[in-house]
Amino acid sequence: MKVVAEIMTGKLFYVHVEDNSTVADLKREIGIQENLPSDRLILMLNDNPRRLMDKNDVSLTVYGVQDGSHIYIFFDTLDDDSSNIFSNQDPVLNPGSSPEEKKK
Repeated sequence: MKVVAEIMTGKLFYVHVEDNSTVADLKREIGIQENLPSDRLILMLNDNPRRLMDKNDVSLTVYGVQDGSHIYIFFDTLDDDSSNIFSNQDPVLNPGSSPEEKKK
């Protein structure tokens, strides 16, 4: 099946997946096609009512996805540890954090 995917920047594109694909399969295909981190994707089916597709192992058809469906793509936030990975090593932001300072 072919679905329309829309990133919240307004970019629309088509994604092809098998009829028996899961949410994880669709995320993986979107990630490959658009060079996006599939583990951070949040998908919502534009239906009435809109449905959050939050179970990766569930078939797309269970959520009501069919050929031509419109899927909105959101991004999950980075976890606290990864967002500070560089700032913790910055001697300006964290005095004493540089490798030279730690040797003292």
